[in-house]
Amino acid sequence: MTEGAAPLVFIALAFLFAGFIKGAIGVGLPTVVMGLLSIVMPPAQAAGLMVLPAIATNIWQMAAGPALAALLRRFAWLIVGVFAGTFATIGFMTKTGAYAQAALGAVLAAYGAYGLLAKRFEVQPAAERWLSPLVGLVTGCLSGATGVFVIPTVPYLTSLKNINSEELVQSIGILAFVCPLALGLALAVNGQYRADVAGTSFLALFPALAGMYIGMRLRRRLAAAVFMKWFFAGLIALGGYMCVRSVKLL
Repeated sequence: MTEGAAPLVFIALAFLFAGFIKGAIGVGLPTVVMGLLSIVMPPAQAAGLMVLPAIATNIWQMAAGPALAALLRRFAWLIVGVFAGTFATIGFMTKTGAYAQAALGAVLAAYGAYGLLAKRFEVQPAAERWLSPLVGLVTGCLSGATGVFVIPTVPYLTSLKNINSEELVQSIGILAFVCPLALGLALAVNGQYRADVAGTSFLALFPALAGMYIGMRLRRRLAAAVFMKWFFAGLIALGGYMCVRSVKLL
């Protein structure tokens, strides 16, 4: 399905809803956008539309914290791994069609299951030296193949023992900025990020920001734990649907 054939109203609603999720719980815009848009278009096209809103909505979260320079140094090799992995696997998403959609569905379902079922573990400071590059590489590989980069980055960051809450939020912002940046560059190098896609991606930023505003306004009224459970359950359902649908297309 070409971009022109994809319903523009559906694209706007997908970004509005994804922005609402991010405003309400602080994460989830790229994950929700990729899951919803991949219902009506190839994952590579959905990723192209996701890039600019994902980067723009995470600039503040990345830059507003107290330790940007220190965190960039701390996670430098993780970031290098993200770029290496993304460029290594971008061909899977741009060339394999239904297989990429099946992989995306599996990643969404896995993230949902992790959010509902997994117990928090701890990573000791001594393990960061070798684990950060590995996590970055795996994250980049999954991002290049599916457009989703929450696994294993978010579980890894939340498991670090010597990181406080403000640094954690800023670290997630850094990776949520770096990963779509790497993805956009990889798509561009492979001829998949054209001017028309960039233009639509820019316009999609406005419903995303509107959704974020609504989500942030409603955050205090939401029962966070219940909302998160529904969010993760929804990812499992959406991921499962995409897997079944992609099997029929193979």
